[in-house]
Amino acid sequence: MTITKKQEGTALTIALEGRLDTMTAPDLEKELKESLDGVTELTFDFADLEYISSAGLRVLLTAQKAMTQQGSMKVVHVSEMVMEIFEVTGFSDILTIE
Repeated sequence: MTITKKQEGTALTIALEGRLDTMTAPDLEKELKESLDGVTELTFDFADLEYISSAGLRVLLTAQKAMTQQGSMKVVHVSEMVMEIFEVTGFSDILTIE
């Protein structure tokens, strides 16, 4: 998985490419811990994300909880396959998806 970050002021966009699973979720978790200080608007760009596992969902949930305290979070460009996972798990009701 490739993680690309772009920060503009207090807005941070994280684009993911590949698979967010048990092997790669810790990388994203570490990246978020290092990056969320002072961020009020977090955007995940999933245009190139092929798959998300329960480990990846857990990282998103943790990020959502953190951002509820300090701002907002949204997920954009979600593929049909990833959206299906969000719907089956109920994450489509928890996350802001555009």
